[in-house]
Amino acid sequence: MFKIPEKIKKQGTAVALGYFDGIHLGHQAVLNTALRYAKEQKLVPVIMLFDVHPRKVILGKTPPMLKSEYKKREFLEKMGFTVVPFNFRESMNYTPDEFIEKILIEGLNAKVVSCGFDYHYGKDGKGNADTLHEEFEKRGITAIAEAPILFDGQKVSSTAIREYIANGEIDKANAMLGRHFSYDFVVRKGDGLGRVMGFPTINQCFPDDHVVPKYGVYASKVFIDGKWYPAVTNVGIRPTVSAENMRSETCILDFSGDLYGKNVEVFLIKYLRPEIKFPDLRELSAQIEKDIEQARIIYDEVEKNG
Repeated sequence: MFKIPEKIKKQGTAVALGYFDGIHLGHQAVLNTALRYAKEQKLVPVIMLFDVHPRKVILGKTPPMLKSEYKKREFLEKMGFTVVPFNFRESMNYTPDEFIEKILIEGLNAKVVSCGFDYHYGKDGKGNADTLHEEFEKRGITAIAEAPILFDGQKVSSTAIREYIANGEIDKANAMLGRHFSYDFVVRKGDGLGRVMGFPTINQCFPDDHVVPKYGVYASKVFIDGKWYPAVTNVGIRPTVSAENMRSETCILDFSGDLYGKNVEVFLIKYLRPEIKFPDLRELSAQIEKDIEQARIIYDEVEKNG
């Protein structure tokens, strides 16, 4: 089901439980609790990453991803977690008690467990945060369930973040994430029109299972080789020159280099305007100039204020 080094098992672990899609502020509360206890009690902070989304197995479909699996793992490892790959199908029929005994105690030697208030486990999700606390208390093990985090009176959740992203309310999505929403896809060759117009862009395609921002133009930023660059990103079908092949096109300001075939992470800061079909390329070019000017101002404000 999973393998964990004996050294870690002997030392004991502080386990953060959850799927952590997007790693928003609510998830970060759970993760930081595990990290805090790990430091205080000299435990190894551990997180189990499912090999498949539970909803894919149970319902046959999953909500659109907010962060690719490899970027999620990278984020968690940078936080300090030991990531343990976990076969969901092998354990989905465990009773709540079996999950606790076989996975958390025998498998991970958990001394502390952190989860969200709405966490469920075991067959049919019959175990919850309350039963987890009760069972661990019997065994003298610490179990903490984090209360919901609120933003403007609304519970921070992956569902709410997806809705904000789909509606172009990227500032609200970013507030719930605690950072700028980003995606990291390979750069593909486009038709070269941006370069001809004097605004070279990188072209990226969204996987079918990834959340897609509202079509339109965004102030954005890109991190390349240890340096941040301001940028302007268009998500959509480019109605002036095309009406198909939805993509992300990003004009990276003050940068010159070949990024074809590389994965580049684009961070969306603010929604500027919807896609518009202009009468000709001259008017499109004039609007892009305005978008760039506005994006620079927004980027500078972000850099100044954090």
